[in-house]
Amino acid sequence: MVSIHIRGLVRRFEDVVAIDNLDLDIAAGELFFLLGPSGCGKTTLLRSIAGFHLPDEGKIRFDNDDVTQVPAHKRETAMMFQSYALWPHFNVFKNVAFGLEERKIPKSEIKERVEEALAMVKMEGLGTRKVNQLSGGQQQRVALARALVVRPRCLMLDEPLSNLDAKLRIEMRSEIRRICKEFGLTAIYVTHDQKEALSMADRLAVLDAGRIAQIGTPEEVYRRPTNALVAGFIGETNLIPGTVAFSSGDNVHVKTAFGELAARPANPDWTPEAEEKVTLSIRPECLALSTTPQPQNDITGHLSESVYLGEVAQYSLISEGHPLPIHISELNPRRVIRDSKQTLHASAKPEDVVLLPHR
Repeated sequence: MVSIHIRGLVRRFEDVVAIDNLDLDIAAGELFFLLGPSGCGKTTLLRSIAGFHLPDEGKIRFDNDDVTQVPAHKRETAMMFQSYALWPHFNVFKNVAFGLEERKIPKSEIKERVEEALAMVKMEGLGTRKVNQLSGGQQQRVALARALVVRPRCLMLDEPLSNLDAKLRIEMRSEIRRICKEFGLTAIYVTHDQKEALSMADRLAVLDAGRIAQIGTPEEVYRRPTNALVAGFIGETNLIPGTVAFSSGDNVHVKTAFGELAARPANPDWTPEAEEKVTLSIRPECLALSTTPQPQNDITGHLSESVYLGEVAQYSLISEGHPLPIHISELNPRRVIRDSKQTLHASAKPEDVVLLPHR
């Protein structure tokens, strides 16, 4: 278990700045996620921490040890890749033992540690099995065991579940988190899957153009995004441009194409001025549909689409004066509205309408 401290990290690839003066602290034993759009720098950051990329500027410390220029094989980290990178001509035991053999560990200790690692991932008794005889989920467990067997100071995971089907992904989310917590591992995890991050992370960082756009717990980042990029990337949201009318108590009233909407600033220390341009973020599940006008935050329109998914009904509401639909999700729907001619009213509580700087 190790804490990680990054200061002023810069990594360039010719004229492209992949990591731009980045600061980050990861606590010992923390399961920390890196997210962001393609090209934002998350994999470059992961590989820089692992030692595969040496930075152009800045410092990386493991606890109090400066590892900035230490090569990957001496950092005592382990990387789990998207492709698993298993040796097809080795059996399970040999794949897991490979890193220990490279370190010249005695054979008796190798056997003990491989069996221990296979037990961690619930693959006991399968050491003699060939890799091509394993399911995708079993191969993923072998790759995880190979990373764990070297007893790393930090475990790095680069989109490890992306090749699995939906059911296995959900199963392995719980398994990876269980292992990390049970054995006190510091883990850094790169993913494109927001649900993966929200369900597994202790904290997460959303990157944009090599910088951290926001960092916090899953609840903080989802409920109170700091800008439109984060709001749109972590889950689905409706982004509505507007202009500040006035403030009243905790609420800021904003003039929009849907009329006046009351919102709460994402940053409680920020009070926008009258006539300032802003953006509102409303999650689909925060909107409720009604056939009658609502006293506050009423958005009126007609349905352009209704989708029934069993546990949730999804609606798209078209409002006059706004080119984009408003998306609404109703959990555990008792009935599904399909009448496209009926006038409907969508509304959200002010505390669920997040006020963001103009994007």
